[in-house]
Order: sequence, then C-alpha cells, then structure tokens
Amino acid sequence: MNQHPRPTWHRRDFLRTSALAGTGFWVSGSVHGAESKSPNEKLNVACIGIGGRGAHNVAGVETENLVAFCDVDEQRAAPTLKKFPKVKLYQDFRKMLEERKDIDAVVVSTPDHTHAPASVMAMRLGKHVYCEKPLAHELNEARLMASLAVEKKLATQMGNQGHSSEAYRHVVGLVQNGAIGTVREVHAWCHKNFSADGRPTGTHPVPPTLNWDLWLGPAPERPYHSAYLPFNWRGWNHFGTGGLGDMACHILDPIFWSLELRSPKRVTAAGERPTEEGFSSKFTVRYDFDARGDLPPVSVKWYTGYSTPDVKLEDGINIPRQGQLFIGDKGMLLSGHTGGLVALLPQKSFSGFQAPENTIAKSLGHHAEWIAACKNGTPTGSNFPYGAALTEAVLLGNIANRVGQPLDWDSANLKITNLPDSQQYLSRQYRAGWTL
Repeated sequence: MNQHPRPTWHRRDFLRTSALAGTGFWVSGSVHGAESKSPNEKLNVACIGIGGRGAHNVAGVETENLVAFCDVDEQRAAPTLKKFPKVKLYQDFRKMLEERKDIDAVVVSTPDHTHAPASVMAMRLGKHVYCEKPLAHELNEARLMASLAVEKKLATQMGNQGHSSEAYRHVVGLVQNGAIGTVREVHAWCHKNFSADGRPTGTHPVPPTLNWDLWLGPAPERPYHSAYLPFNWRGWNHFGTGGLGDMACHILDPIFWSLELRSPKRVTAAGERPTEEGFSSKFTVRYDFDARGDLPPVSVKWYTGYSTPDVKLEDGINIPRQGQLFIGDKGMLLSGHTGGLVALLPQKSFSGFQAPENTIAKSLGHHAEWIAACKNGTPTGSNFPYGAALTEAVLLGNIANRVGQPLDWDSANLKITNLPDSQQYLSRQYRAGWTL
C-alpha cells in the first residue's frame, strides 16, 4: 500500500475546518474579500497552468486583464504564449505570487497534486481563485481550501463546468420539483478509467522545455518518465486521483445538487483493488447519506470503468456511456453527463408529461459567473465549500477502494471512525520546500 506519512497539523487550521464542518461549513456566505471593482472594471488575472485544460481556462477569462502566466512546460505553454505574447511567463507560481502585487484573481489548472498549494497560497494573499476539479489531491487540503474561501470571503469556483449548463439545471429542476417522486437511490457511471500497475521502468531524459522538479512540486521525488506526461499522470496516486477523481466531480454534481448531499456517513467500495502507486481500472463505490431535513436517507452508487449501471431498464432505452440514474418512488430519471435529460421511465407512465417551469436561474457561464463574483460579490454555483463536498466524496471513494473495507465517516471531526489506520490517507507529507 502507498503510505502517506502524517503531516503536522496547525491547530488553528484543524479547529477552523472542524468548526466549519459542524456549523454550516458547506454554505459559502457573502463574497467581499479582495478589493472590490466596479462591474465594468477589468480584473487582473494570473493563470497557473496554461497548456491543455489550462488553455481552455485562459480562454474563459480572456475578457479580463491577463497579467501573468505560470507553466513548467514551455512546449505545452507555447500556443497560449503565442496568443498572448505580452504576458510574462513564470515557471514557479510561488515566485509569481510573491512578486506580483497587481493580481486580483488566480486560475489554477495544474495536475491534481498542485491544486491546493497554488490555491491556498493565492487565497492567503487575498486573491479570488478558480481551480480545476477535483478541488484537491487530499481531503485535508480540500477542507482548508473551503475554509479559507469562507474566512476570507473570496469568490471561488471549481472547474466542473457542467454545473453552469442548462442540461444539468434541467435535470436538477425535475428532481427537485418531484417529477419522479422521493429519491432514495441513485446510480452514476463513467467508462473512463486511469490506472497504473507501478512505476515505469527505464531512463528517459527530461525534455529541455520541462522543469521536472517544479512539475513534481510537493510530490515525492522520482525520475522523469514520458509515461507521466502530458495526460497519464492521473493514473499515479502521487499526482492524480484516478478515474473517480477525474470524472465524478462532474457526474455526481447534479446528484449532490438536486438532493442536497454533502458528506456521506458510510463509503463502501467493491471490485478491483488498486496497485501500490496506482488506481483500479474497474470498481464501484456506494455512498450512504443520512436524511437531510425533509429529504430521506439516500444511497449513491458510483461505477468507474463501466458503461452502464447495474440496473435493469426497459428495452430500447439508449443508455449514455456516462450519466446518472435517479430512482424515485414514482419513476426513474436517466440522464447523460453532458446531454441533459435522456428519459423519464417507465415511458408509459410519463406519456404526455409536461415539465414544470424550472426555477433555477440561468448561469452567466462558469467562468463569467466567477468573474462577476470577483467584482461584485454575487454567488457562484460551484464555490469551494460546495466543490470540497464533491471532492470529499471522490477521495473517500478512493480510500475505501484502497483499504478494501467500508469506511464510517465522521465529517465534522475529519475521522474515519472504524479504521483508525486509514487516517493516514486523509493527508500527505509535502516534499521539502513545499508547504500548505
């Protein structure tokens, strides 16, 4: 098993995250942290990670003043630099954030293992932050990111872009308006997976355009290998969070949103077990949630590496390769990850069904919503407290699969109550020179 040495907790951080967890932690509150700007005044935005997914996020905020870029790979960064040749490029985000006093907001599009170090440093400096999903690599990191957003009243947004889509809003509206009655069971699946059998062998020279030491960041030192970059780092648990981490913050989102889910009480995994340094290619996770006010207890089953849920549906139904199946006492709702509503089942029961008017307001767009929040304090849908809840479920699922036993989770106190030895998987020790 991959052993994560316990880090030293700052008592003030533990008390703050624990208190927030027990007293409305998942509510974001108002946003007023950084110096306010008029709606027509442009933000000064810095982007950390500008290749691949980062390039899409740069495009999402290019209406503002792009004042600084940071990337450890000059080759991956080249297309964005060509588009914005006047923006200064840094390799080390720590240096960029220390030197640049003109930054209002920061976009973080790095691999999972550096989400938290970059975001936490920016927030402690009073910067609004947009960070890709999953919010963090470790559960304690996600909690700290959420608590800093609340404490400093910063505008934050996690990059699960579907949260701002009309497709997801339609699904959420139908569930919340009772189209299929009371929901006690949901299934969510994704055919994608990212697994690794072990460290790659052989010696590969570090490309001259890549700063491998900075790419590693807080992760333990190891030799460079081309197997890791630019995409497959997701399969190694020192860098990524596997298929569950890559996709569940998208696909579980309308489930958490519509059913007001936050922290599960029990997490149970089944299927292939992971390797010491990697993730399983095919496994399931069951999340059990307590009642929430008038909403009853609910179970959510996640499938990594599967194209369909383990539920019998009527013949002729086209099941999306990634999606959700809500099971209510009046019927079922089958929906796709990006395509919105697929079917209300059984079909004969919903013949002529007319959906009620959806009361969920349209989004400005995922990036535009965050930009508006930075300027005038309006809310964001996937703020860090909400994003931390999704990320918590993702990370607990990976832990349950790693230990091979159900986890009883005490969210308020950040404890796995039935398996004390599993506490080590809630955090990690950073490499020398890196802090949280």
